[in-house]
Amino acid sequence: MPETPVFSSAAVAAPHHLAAEAGQIVLAQGGNAIEAMVAMAATIAVVYPHMNGIGGDGFWLVRERSGRVRGIEACGPAGKHATIQRYREKGYEVLPSRGPDAAITVAGTIGGWQLALDLARALGGRMPLDSLLADAIRHAKQGCPVSPSEERYVPKELDTLRDVPNFSKTYLDDGKPFKAGSIRRQAKLAATLEQLAHAGLDDFYRGDIGREIAADLENLDAPVTRADLKAYAAKERQALTLRRRGATLYNFPPPTQGLAALLILGILDRLEVKRPETTAYYHALIEATKRAFTIRDGFVTDFDRLPADPASFLTPERLGREAAAIALDRAGPFPSKKAGDGDTVWMGAIDRDGMAVSFIQSVYWEYGSGTVLPATGICWQNRGLSFSLDPKATNPLEPGRRPFHTLIPALAAFDDGRVMAYGSMGGDGQPQFQAQIFSRYADYGMSVADAVDAPRLLYGRTWGAESLSVKVEDRFDPACIAALRSMGHDMEELGGAYIDALGHAGMLVRHPRNGRIEATHDPRSDGGAAGL
Repeated sequence: MPETPVFSSAAVAAPHHLAAEAGQIVLAQGGNAIEAMVAMAATIAVVYPHMNGIGGDGFWLVRERSGRVRGIEACGPAGKHATIQRYREKGYEVLPSRGPDAAITVAGTIGGWQLALDLARALGGRMPLDSLLADAIRHAKQGCPVSPSEERYVPKELDTLRDVPNFSKTYLDDGKPFKAGSIRRQAKLAATLEQLAHAGLDDFYRGDIGREIAADLENLDAPVTRADLKAYAAKERQALTLRRRGATLYNFPPPTQGLAALLILGILDRLEVKRPETTAYYHALIEATKRAFTIRDGFVTDFDRLPADPASFLTPERLGREAAAIALDRAGPFPSKKAGDGDTVWMGAIDRDGMAVSFIQSVYWEYGSGTVLPATGICWQNRGLSFSLDPKATNPLEPGRRPFHTLIPALAAFDDGRVMAYGSMGGDGQPQFQAQIFSRYADYGMSVADAVDAPRLLYGRTWGAESLSVKVEDRFDPACIAALRSMGHDMEELGGAYIDALGHAGMLVRHPRNGRIEATHDPRSDGGAAGL
């Protein structure tokens, strides 16, 4: 069994070791958890580009020392020219996944850094922006080794990506994916980060960088305009909450699927499974996921267009009805539509004062739209792919509308004073992976490291797989797999002990008595935990 790293006063966890190191340096210099996370977010945008970048979106949950939890929504809306009519006239039956036409939405993550740093300063943070971006700039300018994860991830539609503007020149080596350990430099991205460090993050939207971004998008005939960039600002949102077994759980409201994550744990709680890693446990997880996704897919949309209060689905009465609809001896139907997959980074930080940050950042599919803007070196996301060209859909494409997001940071505050930051990448898998690692730790007493290390399952789609089977790692008990099949579950063994597609998860837990922090990041990733 893996040992959980324990730190005396502050810690970070990230899926790439260079991001964790950047956060550790900031904490050692007296920075707070938010400042550490900005340094980590900037660094990982450079060193893990298949999973995220500054041309994408992000979401924050921050728990202050007082116990107040704040959410930051940093997701950009569809651009001015992102209309159903435009795409129909271009001959699209569905929205494109790659290329400039897939660069549908404003990139919000930099706006999220800006709003988070405003909060950091209000809470006493004093770290200068150029210090926070220093590691990212250095890695982009001098180069850094390509990660094993990036080599493993063969992008979907690679042949299409080869023809996307500047993709091959930036992310391929003589037409092929870089080998792990190869040194890649990103000079234009380094210059962009240097300009942001000098001029301020607002420059991304309303300054020189914003002007260059807009000019490139216009030249590429993408639907996002200069006016869209100027109008954008990240927003503070109130987190969704769930009371469960001596803890308050926090997750992000729509347009994210945070509601689904809390629904799964709320339903699982009412099914009262006695032991983890059993047929009953996995069956309960699968069936709770089906119920949660059915609600998610019919309800979650732009925050300003919600038909009802998402908290209404988290009442004891509603959770009880959902749990009662589950048969404990057989698999139920899955009437929900398919939502989506995506590649993402989750990272966490807890500082010496006890402030905790749960953060997630993404460009959606690996390398997003694949479109690398020539002036700035920014790879733009394809998050708008989650819109529909059907005007009657839950998330129809229209200018100014926020897309559905799989991204969900999570926090928990236990009645005994423990505070947890946790999360995972993985598209539709994110709420399922959160439920697995949280319940293993909180309900069944597994260690932080064991909860994250243990074999996972995923119901539905994941990266590179369209089937709605239950996908499992090969460390599962064969008898358990056979029993689940006998109950009617379509089981698919993925043939590996640690599968990237089943999430890069992480968890940090701070203990109140001595302030010590247990922290780990997934053995499926290239990262880990670091701290003081």
